[in-house]
Amino acid sequence: MSYDHIHQLHRTLRSKRAEALQRGSIAILEMGTTKIACLVLKFEAKPGAKALGRGSLTNRTGFKIIGSASTPARGIKFGEVESISDATGAIRSAIAEAQRVCGERIDHVVACFSGGQLISNLNFGEVDLGENPVNELDIARALAASEAHEPGPENEVIHAQPVNFSVDHRSGMFDPRGHRGKRLAADLHILSLNRNTLGNFSQCVENCNVELAGVTTSAYVSGISSLVEDEQELGAACVDIGGGVTAISIFFKKHMLFAEGLPLGGNDITSDISAAFSISERMAEWLKINHGGVIATSEDDLECLPSDQGPGRSGPPRGSTRSQLIGVMRPRVEEILENVKSILEDASFNKLTGQRVVLTGGSSVIPGLEDLAREKLGHPIRSGRPMRIAGLPQAMSGPEYASTVGLTMFAAHPEDEWWDFPDPPLANPPTKLVGRLMHRIKEYW
Repeated sequence: MSYDHIHQLHRTLRSKRAEALQRGSIAILEMGTTKIACLVLKFEAKPGAKALGRGSLTNRTGFKIIGSASTPARGIKFGEVESISDATGAIRSAIAEAQRVCGERIDHVVACFSGGQLISNLNFGEVDLGENPVNELDIARALAASEAHEPGPENEVIHAQPVNFSVDHRSGMFDPRGHRGKRLAADLHILSLNRNTLGNFSQCVENCNVELAGVTTSAYVSGISSLVEDEQELGAACVDIGGGVTAISIFFKKHMLFAEGLPLGGNDITSDISAAFSISERMAEWLKINHGGVIATSEDDLECLPSDQGPGRSGPPRGSTRSQLIGVMRPRVEEILENVKSILEDASFNKLTGQRVVLTGGSSVIPGLEDLAREKLGHPIRSGRPMRIAGLPQAMSGPEYASTVGLTMFAAHPEDEWWDFPDPPLANPPTKLVGRLMHRIKEYW
Protein backbone atom coordinates (compact mmCIF):
# COMPACT_ATOMS: atom_id res chain seq x y z
CA MET A 1 0.00 0.00 0.00
CA SER A 2 1.43 3.40 -0.99
CA TYR A 3 1.71 6.35 1.34
CA ASP A 4 -0.67 8.30 -0.91
CA HIS A 5 -3.32 5.72 -0.13
CA ILE A 6 -2.46 5.76 3.59
CA HIS A 7 -2.73 9.55 3.71
CA GLN A 8 -6.12 9.46 2.00
CA LEU A 9 -7.36 6.75 4.37
CA HIS A 10 -6.44 8.71 7.48
CA ARG A 11 -7.71 11.99 6.08
CA THR A 12 -11.05 10.26 5.52
CA LEU A 13 -11.06 9.14 9.17
CA ARG A 14 -10.24 12.71 10.25
CA SER A 15 -13.15 14.05 8.20
CA LYS A 16 -15.53 11.55 9.79
CA ARG A 17 -14.33 12.65 13.22
CA ALA A 18 -14.92 16.28 12.24
CA GLU A 19 -18.41 15.36 11.07
CA ALA A 20 -19.19 13.72 14.41
CA LEU A 21 -17.82 16.68 16.36
CA GLN A 22 -19.95 19.07 14.33
CA ARG A 23 -22.92 17.35 15.94
CA GLY A 24 -21.23 17.76 19.34
CA SER A 25 -20.52 14.16 20.35
CA ILE A 26 -18.49 11.10 19.45
CA ALA A 27 -18.09 7.61 20.91
CA ILE A 28 -14.93 5.72 21.77
CA LEU A 29 -14.64 1.95 21.72
CA GLU A 30 -11.96 -0.08 23.49
CA MET A 31 -11.89 -3.62 22.09
CA GLY A 32 -9.95 -5.65 24.62
CA THR A 33 -9.42 -9.35 25.20
CA THR A 34 -11.47 -9.38 28.41
CA LYS A 35 -13.84 -6.43 27.99
CA ILE A 36 -15.45 -4.13 25.44
CA ALA A 37 -15.86 -0.57 26.75
CA CYS A 38 -17.82 2.20 25.06
CA LEU A 39 -18.02 5.84 26.18
CA VAL A 40 -19.94 8.71 24.59
CA LEU A 41 -18.21 12.11 24.76
CA LYS A 42 -20.11 15.40 24.63
CA PHE A 43 -18.13 18.46 23.47
CA GLU A 44 -18.53 22.17 23.93
CA ALA A 45 -17.28 24.31 21.05
CA LYS A 46 -14.38 26.51 22.07
CA PRO A 47 -12.40 28.48 19.47
CA GLY A 48 -8.63 28.45 19.63
CA ALA A 49 -5.52 28.56 17.48
CA LYS A 50 -4.04 25.34 16.24
CA ALA A 51 -0.81 24.32 17.92
CA LEU A 52 1.57 21.77 16.52
CA GLY A 53 1.30 18.58 18.52
CA ARG A 54 -2.45 18.84 18.68
CA GLY A 55 -4.47 17.68 15.74
CA SER A 56 -5.76 20.08 13.13
CA LEU A 57 -9.29 19.20 14.19
CA THR A 58 -8.79 20.21 17.81
CA ASN A 59 -11.12 23.18 17.86
CA ARG A 60 -13.19 21.79 20.71
CA THR A 61 -11.53 21.35 24.06
CA GLY A 62 -13.98 20.73 26.89
CA PHE A 63 -15.86 17.44 26.98
CA LYS A 64 -17.63 15.19 29.43
CA ILE A 65 -18.82 11.60 29.35
CA ILE A 66 -22.58 11.30 28.96
CA GLY A 67 -22.87 7.57 28.34
CA SER A 68 -20.85 4.50 29.26
CA ALA A 69 -20.98 0.74 29.01
CA SER A 70 -18.65 -2.17 29.56
CA THR A 71 -19.39 -5.77 28.61
CA PRO A 72 -17.32 -8.97 28.71
CA ALA A 73 -15.42 -9.50 25.46
CA ARG A 74 -16.22 -12.47 23.26
CA GLY A 75 -14.44 -13.73 20.18
CA ILE A 76 -11.16 -11.91 20.93
CA LYS A 77 -7.94 -13.68 21.91
CA PHE A 78 -4.51 -12.16 22.49
CA GLY A 79 -5.88 -8.80 21.40
CA GLU A 80 -7.04 -10.06 17.98
CA VAL A 81 -10.39 -11.17 16.59
CA GLU A 82 -10.85 -14.94 16.75
CA SER A 83 -14.58 -15.01 15.91
CA ILE A 84 -16.04 -12.08 13.96
CA SER A 85 -19.62 -13.01 14.85
CA ASP A 86 -18.93 -13.28 18.60
CA ALA A 87 -16.82 -10.10 18.67
CA THR A 88 -19.50 -8.24 16.70
CA GLY A 89 -22.13 -9.33 19.21
CA ALA A 90 -20.09 -8.08 22.18
CA ILE A 91 -19.34 -4.75 20.48
CA ARG A 92 -22.98 -4.30 19.52
CA SER A 93 -24.04 -4.91 23.14
CA ALA A 94 -21.63 -2.27 24.46
CA ILE A 95 -22.69 0.31 21.87
CA ALA A 96 -26.39 -0.35 22.47
CA GLU A 97 -26.01 0.05 26.24
CA ALA A 98 -24.01 3.28 25.87
CA GLN A 99 -26.70 4.64 23.52
CA ARG A 100 -29.40 3.72 26.04
CA VAL A 101 -27.58 5.52 28.88
CA CYS A 102 -26.96 8.77 26.98
CA GLY A 103 -30.13 8.79 24.88
CA GLU A 104 -28.21 9.61 21.70
CA ARG A 105 -27.52 7.60 18.57
CA ILE A 106 -23.92 6.56 17.96
CA ASP A 107 -22.86 6.87 14.32
CA HIS A 108 -19.05 7.21 14.62
CA VAL A 109 -16.51 5.63 16.97
CA VAL A 110 -12.81 6.10 17.60
CA ALA A 111 -11.46 2.66 18.44
CA CYS A 112 -8.39 0.98 19.92
CA PHE A 113 -7.19 -2.58 20.36
CA SER A 114 -4.06 -4.25 21.70
CA GLY A 115 -3.05 -6.84 19.08
CA GLY A 116 -1.58 -6.54 15.62
CA GLN A 117 2.20 -7.17 15.86
CA LEU A 118 3.25 -3.52 16.24
CA ILE A 119 6.33 -2.24 14.40
CA SER A 120 7.98 1.07 15.44
CA ASN A 121 10.43 2.99 13.26
CA LEU A 122 11.99 6.41 13.75
CA ASN A 123 12.85 8.16 10.47
CA PHE A 124 14.83 11.30 9.65
CA GLY A 125 14.26 13.86 6.88
CA GLU A 126 15.98 17.15 6.03
CA VAL A 127 15.28 19.95 3.50
CA ASP A 128 16.66 23.36 2.49
CA LEU A 129 14.82 26.47 3.71
CA GLY A 130 16.47 29.11 1.54
CA GLU A 131 16.65 31.61 4.45
CA ASN A 132 12.83 31.80 4.61
CA PRO A 133 10.81 31.31 7.83
CA VAL A 134 9.56 27.75 8.32
CA ASN A 135 5.96 27.21 7.24
CA GLU A 136 3.66 24.18 7.10
CA LEU A 137 4.75 23.30 3.58
CA ASP A 138 8.38 23.17 4.74
CA ILE A 139 7.35 20.82 7.56
CA ALA A 140 5.50 18.65 5.05
CA ARG A 141 8.58 18.55 2.78
CA ALA A 142 10.82 17.50 5.69
CA LEU A 143 8.40 14.73 6.70
CA ALA A 144 8.12 13.53 3.11
CA ALA A 145 11.92 13.53 2.79
CA SER A 146 12.28 10.97 5.58
CA GLU A 147 13.01 7.49 4.31
CA ALA A 148 9.72 6.11 5.54
CA HIS A 149 9.60 2.71 3.89
CA GLU A 150 6.15 1.73 2.69
CA PRO A 151 4.63 -0.78 5.11
CA GLY A 152 4.29 -3.61 2.62
CA PRO A 153 1.29 -5.78 1.77
CA GLU A 154 0.91 -7.27 5.26
CA ASN A 155 1.11 -4.07 7.36
CA GLU A 156 -0.92 -0.92 7.86
CA VAL A 157 0.35 2.43 9.18
CA ILE A 158 -1.80 3.75 12.03
CA HIS A 159 0.45 6.58 13.30
CA ALA A 160 3.02 8.80 11.59
CA GLN A 161 3.85 11.45 14.18
CA PRO A 162 6.52 14.19 14.02
CA VAL A 163 8.47 13.83 17.28
CA ASN A 164 11.32 16.33 16.87
CA PHE A 165 12.29 19.28 14.68
CA SER A 166 15.66 20.97 14.13
CA VAL A 167 16.50 24.24 12.39
CA ASP A 168 20.24 24.27 11.67
CA HIS A 169 21.93 23.52 15.03
CA ARG A 170 18.81 24.14 17.14
CA SER A 171 17.13 20.84 17.98
CA GLY A 172 14.39 19.64 20.29
CA MET A 173 11.79 21.98 18.77
CA PHE A 174 8.12 21.34 19.36
CA ASP A 175 6.91 23.82 16.72
CA PRO A 176 9.48 25.15 14.19
CA ARG A 177 7.08 27.43 12.30
CA GLY A 178 8.35 30.98 11.96
CA HIS A 179 11.98 30.08 12.74
CA ARG A 180 14.63 31.11 10.22
CA GLY A 181 17.56 29.00 9.08
CA LYS A 182 19.11 27.14 6.19
CA ARG A 183 18.04 23.56 6.96
CA LEU A 184 14.95 22.02 8.55
CA ALA A 185 15.16 18.45 9.87
CA ALA A 186 12.35 16.29 11.23
CA ASP A 187 12.15 12.98 13.08
CA LEU A 188 9.05 10.97 12.23
CA HIS A 189 7.81 8.03 14.31
CA ILE A 190 5.88 5.55 12.19
CA LEU A 191 3.84 2.82 13.88
CA SER A 192 2.37 0.04 11.78
CA LEU A 193 0.58 -3.22 12.49
CA ASN A 194 -0.77 -6.30 10.79
CA ARG A 195 -3.36 -5.32 8.17
CA ASN A 196 -5.59 -8.35 8.81
CA THR A 197 -5.86 -7.50 12.50
CA LEU A 198 -7.08 -4.00 11.68
CA GLY A 199 -9.36 -5.30 8.93
CA ASN A 200 -11.05 -7.82 11.24
CA PHE A 201 -11.74 -5.22 13.93
CA SER A 202 -12.98 -2.76 11.28
CA GLN A 203 -15.34 -5.42 9.97
CA CYS A 204 -16.76 -6.01 13.45
CA VAL A 205 -17.40 -2.27 13.88
CA GLU A 206 -19.02 -1.94 10.45
CA ASN A 207 -21.26 -4.92 11.26
CA CYS A 208 -22.68 -2.80 14.11
CA ASN A 209 -23.78 -0.08 11.66
CA VAL A 210 -21.32 2.52 12.92
CA GLU A 211 -18.34 4.08 11.14
CA LEU A 212 -14.73 4.28 12.26
CA ALA A 213 -13.58 7.88 12.82
CA GLY A 214 -10.13 6.98 14.10
CA VAL A 215 -8.05 4.03 15.21
CA THR A 216 -5.10 3.56 17.55
CA THR A 217 -3.42 1.00 19.78
CA SER A 218 -3.88 0.52 23.52
CA ALA A 219 -0.10 0.86 23.99
CA TYR A 220 -0.35 4.51 22.94
CA VAL A 221 -3.53 5.54 24.76
CA SER A 222 -2.59 3.77 28.00
CA GLY A 223 0.60 5.84 28.02
CA ILE A 224 -1.10 9.19 27.53
CA SER A 225 -3.59 8.47 30.32
CA SER A 226 -1.19 6.94 32.88
CA LEU A 227 2.07 8.90 32.52
CA VAL A 228 2.23 12.31 34.18
CA GLU A 229 3.65 15.29 32.30
CA ASP A 230 7.16 15.04 33.76
CA GLU A 231 7.38 11.35 32.88
CA GLN A 232 6.34 12.00 29.30
CA GLU A 233 8.93 14.80 29.09
CA LEU A 234 11.94 13.11 30.72
CA GLY A 235 11.32 9.62 29.38
CA ALA A 236 9.20 6.79 30.77
CA ALA A 237 7.70 3.48 29.73
CA CYS A 238 4.09 2.47 30.24
CA VAL A 239 3.47 -1.25 30.69
CA ASP A 240 -0.24 -2.09 30.44
CA ILE A 241 -0.71 -5.68 31.57
CA GLY A 242 -4.07 -6.60 30.10
CA GLY A 243 -5.91 -9.86 29.81
CA GLY A 244 -4.43 -11.14 26.56
CA VAL A 245 -1.68 -8.64 25.73
CA THR A 246 0.91 -6.64 27.67
CA ALA A 247 1.15 -3.34 25.79
CA ILE A 248 4.43 -1.43 26.09
CA SER A 249 5.05 2.17 25.04
CA ILE A 250 7.95 4.59 25.52
CA PHE A 251 7.49 8.36 25.71
CA PHE A 252 10.11 11.12 25.53
CA LYS A 253 9.72 14.88 25.06
CA LYS A 254 5.94 14.31 25.33
CA HIS A 255 5.84 12.06 22.27
CA MET A 256 5.51 8.31 21.91
CA LEU A 257 8.70 6.96 20.32
CA PHE A 258 8.04 3.24 20.55
CA ALA A 259 5.22 0.73 21.02
CA GLU A 260 5.01 -3.03 21.07
CA GLY A 261 2.54 -5.67 22.18
CA LEU A 262 3.53 -8.84 24.05
CA PRO A 263 0.97 -11.68 23.64
CA LEU A 264 1.02 -12.55 27.34
CA GLY A 265 -1.23 -11.23 30.09
CA GLY A 266 -3.56 -11.89 32.96
CA ASN A 267 -5.48 -14.61 31.15
CA ASP A 268 -2.30 -16.72 31.00
CA ILE A 269 -1.96 -16.43 34.77
CA THR A 270 -5.60 -17.50 35.16
CA SER A 271 -5.06 -20.50 32.86
CA ASP A 272 -2.03 -21.57 34.88
CA ILE A 273 -4.08 -21.49 38.10
CA SER A 274 -6.91 -23.42 36.45
CA ALA A 275 -4.55 -26.16 35.26
CA ALA A 276 -2.57 -26.38 38.51
CA PHE A 277 -5.63 -26.80 40.76
CA SER A 278 -7.92 -28.53 38.23
CA ILE A 279 -10.61 -25.87 38.57
CA SER A 280 -12.65 -23.79 36.14
CA GLU A 281 -11.14 -20.62 34.71
CA ARG A 282 -13.94 -18.65 36.33
CA MET A 283 -12.92 -19.94 39.76
CA ALA A 284 -9.23 -19.47 38.91
CA GLU A 285 -9.90 -15.82 38.07
CA TRP A 286 -11.70 -15.37 41.39
CA LEU A 287 -8.75 -16.88 43.26
CA LYS A 288 -6.28 -14.68 41.39
CA ILE A 289 -8.21 -11.52 42.24
CA ASN A 290 -9.03 -12.30 45.85
CA HIS A 291 -6.10 -14.40 47.07
CA GLY A 292 -3.34 -14.01 44.47
CA GLY A 293 0.13 -12.53 44.78
CA VAL A 294 3.70 -12.99 43.63
CA ILE A 295 5.76 -12.70 46.83
CA ALA A 296 5.17 -15.36 49.49
CA THR A 297 5.71 -15.01 53.24
CA SER A 298 5.67 -17.57 56.04
CA GLU A 299 2.07 -16.61 56.82
CA ASP A 300 0.96 -17.68 53.34
CA ASP A 301 1.83 -21.30 54.22
CA LEU A 302 -0.88 -21.13 56.90
CA GLU A 303 -3.59 -19.44 54.80
CA CYS A 304 -5.80 -22.08 53.22
CA LEU A 305 -7.65 -21.30 50.01
CA PRO A 306 -11.45 -21.71 50.04
CA SER A 307 -12.28 -25.08 48.50
CA ASP A 308 -15.99 -24.54 47.88
CA GLN A 309 -17.77 -21.39 46.71
CA GLY A 310 -21.21 -22.89 46.27
CA PRO A 311 -22.91 -25.02 43.59
CA GLY A 312 -20.93 -25.15 40.39
CA ARG A 313 -17.98 -23.24 41.90
CA SER A 314 -15.67 -25.91 43.21
CA GLY A 315 -12.38 -24.55 44.44
CA PRO A 316 -8.92 -26.06 44.75
CA PRO A 317 -8.37 -29.26 46.73
CA ARG A 318 -8.78 -28.95 50.49
CA GLY A 319 -5.60 -27.89 52.22
CA SER A 320 -4.33 -25.84 49.27
CA THR A 321 -2.56 -22.74 50.55
CA ARG A 322 -2.00 -19.21 49.32
CA SER A 323 1.71 -20.03 49.17
CA GLN A 324 0.94 -22.70 46.56
CA LEU A 325 -1.19 -20.21 44.60
CA ILE A 326 1.68 -17.71 44.60
CA GLY A 327 4.01 -20.48 43.45
CA VAL A 328 1.78 -21.00 40.41
CA MET A 329 1.37 -17.29 39.60
CA ARG A 330 4.93 -16.07 40.04
CA PRO A 331 6.63 -17.94 37.15
CA ARG A 332 4.18 -16.53 34.61
CA VAL A 333 4.51 -12.99 36.00
CA GLU A 334 8.29 -13.34 35.89
CA GLU A 335 8.05 -14.47 32.26
CA ILE A 336 6.03 -11.36 31.41
CA LEU A 337 8.50 -9.08 33.18
CA GLU A 338 11.53 -10.73 31.59
CA ASN A 339 9.99 -10.22 28.14
CA VAL A 340 9.22 -6.60 28.99
CA LYS A 341 12.84 -6.07 30.09
CA SER A 342 14.12 -7.54 26.83
CA ILE A 343 11.83 -5.28 24.78
CA LEU A 344 12.90 -2.17 26.70
CA GLU A 345 16.58 -3.05 26.28
CA ASP A 346 16.17 -3.60 22.53
CA ALA A 347 14.45 -0.20 22.31
CA SER A 348 17.40 1.57 24.03
CA PHE A 349 15.22 2.63 26.95
CA ASN A 350 18.32 3.02 29.15
CA LYS A 351 19.41 6.02 27.03
CA LEU A 352 16.54 8.15 28.30
CA THR A 353 16.87 10.63 31.14
CA GLY A 354 13.96 9.40 33.23
CA GLN A 355 13.78 5.61 32.80
CA ARG A 356 10.74 5.22 35.04
CA VAL A 357 8.38 2.33 34.33
CA VAL A 358 4.68 2.80 35.07
CA LEU A 359 2.57 -0.34 35.49
CA THR A 360 -1.10 -0.22 34.64
CA GLY A 361 -3.82 -2.52 33.30
CA GLY A 362 -6.06 -4.97 35.12
CA SER A 363 -3.27 -7.36 36.12
CA SER A 364 -1.02 -4.61 37.48
CA VAL A 365 -2.83 -4.71 40.84
CA ILE A 366 -1.58 -8.19 41.76
CA PRO A 367 -0.10 -7.88 45.27
CA GLY A 368 3.70 -7.73 45.20
CA LEU A 369 3.91 -7.04 41.46
CA GLU A 370 5.41 -3.57 41.88
CA ASP A 371 8.26 -4.90 44.07
CA LEU A 372 8.91 -7.84 41.76
CA ALA A 373 8.97 -5.53 38.73
CA ARG A 374 11.47 -3.26 40.46
CA GLU A 375 13.70 -6.28 41.05
CA LYS A 376 13.37 -7.75 37.54
CA LEU A 377 13.43 -4.59 35.42
CA GLY A 378 16.02 -2.60 37.35
CA HIS A 379 14.21 0.73 36.91
CA PRO A 380 12.13 2.96 39.19
CA ILE A 381 8.58 1.56 39.24
CA ARG A 382 5.21 3.00 40.15
CA SER A 383 1.63 1.86 39.73
CA GLY A 384 -0.38 4.07 37.40
CA ARG A 385 -4.07 4.91 37.31
CA PRO A 386 -5.75 6.88 34.51
CA MET A 387 -6.51 10.53 35.10
CA ARG A 388 -10.01 11.58 36.07
CA ILE A 389 -12.40 12.84 33.39
CA ALA A 390 -15.73 14.59 33.92
CA GLY A 391 -18.57 12.07 33.91
CA LEU A 392 -16.34 9.00 34.11
CA PRO A 393 -18.11 6.33 36.20
CA GLN A 394 -16.32 5.34 39.38
CA ALA A 395 -16.30 1.74 38.18
CA MET A 396 -14.08 2.83 35.26
CA SER A 397 -11.50 4.72 37.30
CA GLY A 398 -9.17 1.77 37.91
CA PRO A 399 -6.02 0.78 36.00
CA GLU A 400 -7.92 -1.79 33.96
CA TYR A 401 -9.52 1.17 32.14
CA ALA A 402 -6.27 3.02 31.39
CA SER A 403 -6.61 2.53 27.64
CA THR A 404 -10.32 3.44 27.72
CA VAL A 405 -9.59 6.78 29.39
CA GLY A 406 -6.60 7.42 27.16
CA LEU A 407 -8.77 6.78 24.12
CA THR A 408 -11.11 9.63 25.14
CA MET A 409 -8.08 11.97 25.21
CA PHE A 410 -6.92 10.71 21.80
CA ALA A 411 -10.39 11.23 20.33
CA ALA A 412 -10.65 14.74 21.75
CA HIS A 413 -7.08 15.95 21.13
CA PRO A 414 -5.18 13.88 18.55
CA GLU A 415 -1.59 14.82 17.81
CA ASP A 416 -0.68 16.23 14.42
CA GLU A 417 0.35 13.45 12.07
CA TRP A 418 1.98 13.34 8.66
CA TRP A 419 -1.39 13.37 6.85
CA ASP A 420 -2.45 16.60 8.63
CA PHE A 421 0.06 18.55 6.52
CA PRO A 422 -0.18 19.43 2.81
CA ASP A 423 1.24 17.13 0.15
CA PRO A 424 4.51 18.72 -1.06
CA PRO A 425 6.36 18.00 -4.28
CA LEU A 426 9.22 15.60 -3.54
CA ALA A 427 12.06 17.83 -4.69
CA ASN A 428 14.55 16.37 -2.21
CA PRO A 429 15.63 12.72 -2.19
CA PRO A 430 14.99 10.73 1.00
CA THR A 431 17.76 10.68 3.55
CA LYS A 432 19.05 7.63 5.35
CA LEU A 433 16.75 5.72 7.70
CA VAL A 434 17.90 6.36 11.24
CA GLY A 435 16.98 3.11 12.90
CA ARG A 436 14.49 1.34 15.08
CA LEU A 437 14.06 3.91 17.78
CA MET A 438 16.33 6.29 19.64
CA HIS A 439 19.71 6.27 17.97
CA ARG A 440 19.75 10.08 17.76
CA ILE A 441 18.37 11.01 21.18
CA LYS A 442 21.64 11.68 22.99
CA GLU A 443 23.33 13.37 20.04
CA TYR A 444 20.58 15.71 18.87
CA TRP A 445 17.82 15.93 21.50
